[in-house]
Amino acid sequence: MNGSTGRRRAGRGRVRAASAALCLLAGTLAATAVGASPAAALTPPVSLTADNLSTWQTNGIVWSMAATDGVVYTGGTFSTVRPPGAAAGTSEQPAVNFAAFDAATGAPTGCSLSFTLSSGTATVRALALSPDNTTLYAGGQFGAVNGVGVSNIAAIDTATCTPRQDFKVAVSATVRALSVTDDTVYLGGDFNTVAGQTRNKFAAVTTGAQLKPWTANTDEVGRAVQVTPDGRHVLIGGDFFTVNGTTSHALAVVDATTGAIAKSYPGFIPNTSTVQDLTTDATGFYTANEGTGGGVFDGRIALNLSNFEQRWRDTCLGATQAVLVHDGVLYSGSHAHDCSSMGEFPDQPRKHLLAQSVNDPKLLPWFPDTNDGIGEPVGPRVMAQTEQGGHHYLWVGGEFTTVNGAAQQGLTRFADGPDTGAPWVPNVSLSTVAAGKVEVNWQTSFDTDDGELTYRIYKDGASTPVHTTTGYSVFWDRPQLRWTDTDVAPGETHTYRISASDGTNTSAKSPAQTATVASAAESYPTRVLADGASLYWRYDEGTSTFAADTGTGLDNGFLRNAPSYRQTPAAVSGPSTAIGFNGTTQYAYSNRRHAQPTKFSVETWIKTTTTKGGKIIGFGNLTMQNSNQYDKHVYMLNDGRLIFGVYSGGTRTITTSGAYNDGAWHHVVATQGSSGMALYVDGQLRASNVLYTANENYNGYWRVGGDNLSSWPNRPTSDFFAGQIDETAVYPTALSSSTISAHYALRTGG
Repeated sequence: MNGSTGRRRAGRGRVRAASAALCLLAGTLAATAVGASPAAALTPPVSLTADNLSTWQTNGIVWSMAATDGVVYTGGTFSTVRPPGAAAGTSEQPAVNFAAFDAATGAPTGCSLSFTLSSGTATVRALALSPDNTTLYAGGQFGAVNGVGVSNIAAIDTATCTPRQDFKVAVSATVRALSVTDDTVYLGGDFNTVAGQTRNKFAAVTTGAQLKPWTANTDEVGRAVQVTPDGRHVLIGGDFFTVNGTTSHALAVVDATTGAIAKSYPGFIPNTSTVQDLTTDATGFYTANEGTGGGVFDGRIALNLSNFEQRWRDTCLGATQAVLVHDGVLYSGSHAHDCSSMGEFPDQPRKHLLAQSVNDPKLLPWFPDTNDGIGEPVGPRVMAQTEQGGHHYLWVGGEFTTVNGAAQQGLTRFADGPDTGAPWVPNVSLSTVAAGKVEVNWQTSFDTDDGELTYRIYKDGASTPVHTTTGYSVFWDRPQLRWTDTDVAPGETHTYRISASDGTNTSAKSPAQTATVASAAESYPTRVLADGASLYWRYDEGTSTFAADTGTGLDNGFLRNAPSYRQTPAAVSGPSTAIGFNGTTQYAYSNRRHAQPTKFSVETWIKTTTTKGGKIIGFGNLTMQNSNQYDKHVYMLNDGRLIFGVYSGGTRTITTSGAYNDGAWHHVVATQGSSGMALYVDGQLRASNVLYTANENYNGYWRVGGDNLSSWPNRPTSDFFAGQIDETAVYPTALSSSTISAHYALRTGG
């Protein structure tokens, strides 16, 4: 592997796929439990918190690590280290491409080494410890250690922190990977000769620095090497396409004595992708993959040691640089930005640290984060782990300059406790559409190391919760939960607050929300719900990211970039309010990812005077940025006319003849089904085409207020809508004209 993050304790795997699925299902349903079992501080099998610990920093990139007995050795391209919290250039101590740290305190030890090069930039790209921990092997591009001449590889006596004079072997170019047994040091890198003999990219020497006959020549760079736990085989990874003349791209298993191929992988990894790191546990080995260009594979692969065949692979995009196993969990460093192909988060800002079960590629709820940082930049580059003082520590090194949003360069670390981070404060919305009850809705919170959270609802200032339940959530999927309070009477006014707990840490209570119990049902929303709305946003929330779904579907919305809340007067009579969008950055998207709707209706109210147009509502494949697949949308032209469009072998649109940017509220409904497309405004059919019955097939999200309109006919000046929007509903059917007219007629309470 890239450095010795590698002699792992056997993982104690605990399969969680079934339980996770049940948690997700429960999170999408109305909360009904009176006293649910409280959440635990960490969601198994995750056993490390996402709370980063105070750690010294480097002024450059950390490329390699090795750890044992409470000491973490780090190598890279840097010249100083400094205390946690110190700004770059302050309180620095010399550390020339190497530093050693106390795993439990994060502070430097007394071991100081200087890796240098007479010309050019020295760097330490690999570190590995001997099984007895008496020798630390270092590889990279350097010509001396503490002034002692070497050639890109060195051995360090760990007791004295001095280079071993009896280990000297000439390696012709950079060493990028090391793995060590009792008698052999395996190395991979850019080199073509070792000790004056041909060894292309991989080689083996004795612990006494004698070249071994072991041969695993490859045609391109070697980036990772790992001896299997039984010592019989060596796993190699890199950029290569052949091993000893046999086709095997990026990954191969070779004999530990001869280097002969035991398992090749032709076509297993795309030609545009490479293996950056390897690690093992008792039963498997795991790859970190990086791709460039189209058709890449950037994720991780789990393979069985018993037969060297694939157990699983994930298809997240965002190059993986490092992998490590602890307690049945595969931790990884990457810059993952799109995991939609495996049912996880869509393309969005990068996430750099992830966790998965060794038995299942599904992402586990562990989401500490770094930034990309300096260099290439990609964020984390290497991981290591060790025990000290009864705690287990995970160290991460790389290019990053922030960790969990705070300044921290080059190094960070995590442990198995204590868990100190509280969940986010829940976002709450109340609904009194029906008579004689209050529906308490909330957007599930987010905790960086716990998916299952406990929610407690407090009524009218009481210190004891009136209701407790649990729900599962991750940062991209925060489903709505609901509790209905029937212990109320018409005309009464009640307040509600909610807290979220991970079992150890509890959020502050949400701001108090107040509702007056209705004595009669509201006409307009009652009819919308009766006609089968699968999504219904009324925009009654205050300042938050939450647009509650009033219907039974609980398909809540995320509000982006602080739109103008609680705008009045609203589109329909009653206590509800509207929302305002600025026409540049503000929009809403559905929490739930939907399959292509083959028949549907979208309904909303708009009020605007814009002359720049913009998308009012539509379907798109992304949430945190403009979609690259988008249709099933209604948008306004600069002159105020409306277009309803779908994509079916080309853009298919219908357009109103009248303009609706006159500053008044207008009711807009677009339908598609077996009878084609229809666009209604203010209860009347304004445009239609019976031929357009199909739309583009992709999974996506309902978006309101803006999204991409590139390549659509008469594209307006703005893709985003400036104005007020209210009473947005989506239906799984094409509403009839009479139903649409009836909705419009109820605007005054009817």
